[in-house]
Amino acid sequence: MKSSLKRHLLDRATAPYRGLGVFHYRWGRGKLGNDPIFCALLERQIFPDGARITDLGCGRGLLAAWFLAAERLADEGQWPDDVPPPPRGLHFRGCELMGREAEVGNRALQPRYPGRVELSGGDMRAADLSGLNAIAILDVLHYIDYAEQDRLLDKIRAALPPGGLFLTRVGDAEGGLRFRISQLVDRGISFVQGHRLPRMWCRPVKAWVAALEARGFKVECLPMNGHNPFANVMLIARVLPQP
Repeated sequence: MKSSLKRHLLDRATAPYRGLGVFHYRWGRGKLGNDPIFCALLERQIFPDGARITDLGCGRGLLAAWFLAAERLADEGQWPDDVPPPPRGLHFRGCELMGREAEVGNRALQPRYPGRVELSGGDMRAADLSGLNAIAILDVLHYIDYAEQDRLLDKIRAALPPGGLFLTRVGDAEGGLRFRISQLVDRGISFVQGHRLPRMWCRPVKAWVAALEARGFKVECLPMNGHNPFANVMLIARVLPQP
C-alpha cells in the first residue's frame, strides 16, 4: 500500500478513538500502523462485498475500524484508482474476553458507522456464530488448549456456509528463534493489556493446515511478519463447495 494512502487511512481509522483517551488512541495507531496484516487484507481483497464478519478476540474493534474507514474513503472519492478497492457493505460482530475493550470499540465506532459494528464481552468459545459468512481469529487461538482449539474449529466449520471464510494468524511452532521471539512479544503485549501471562498452546503451521483441511477447508498460507523477526503465518481457509 502506498505510504500516503496508508497514512490517510490510519488517521481516519483511529480518529474515532481519539476522544476515548490517549492510551486507546495510541494503541490503535500503533497496532494499525505497524502490523502488516491490515494492509495485506486490503491488498489481497480477502473479504468480499457485503461480508458478515465475526471477529473473535476483537479487542477494541480495530479490524472493523480499518475496513470501515477504507470504505468511507472510497465513498468520498479519496481512494486511488490504481489500488484495489476496499470491500463495501461489511458488517462486524466481535467477541472479546476483556469486555471493557469491546465497550471502547462500541463507543468509538457505533456513532460513526450505525448498524455496522456490534462488539461484546465474552469467551470466544461461546460466541454466537449464526448468520455470518466470515470468521476472523487473529493471534488468539493459542490461548486455549488443543482440545478447545479443535472444538472451536469444529464450531467454526459448522457455522460457515459453502464458500465461507475463516481467517486466522498463528505462530509457527517450528519457527525456531523467530517463534520464540514472537512468544516473548506476545506475552509482553498481553501483560500491558491487563491479561495474566498465559500458557500458550501452539502448533506447527503444517499441523494447523492439516486440522483445517480435515474439516473441509482449502487453505492458503502467507507469512505475515512485515519487518519483524517473528514466525507468524496468516491462514486463509475457505469452505469447499459441496460436490
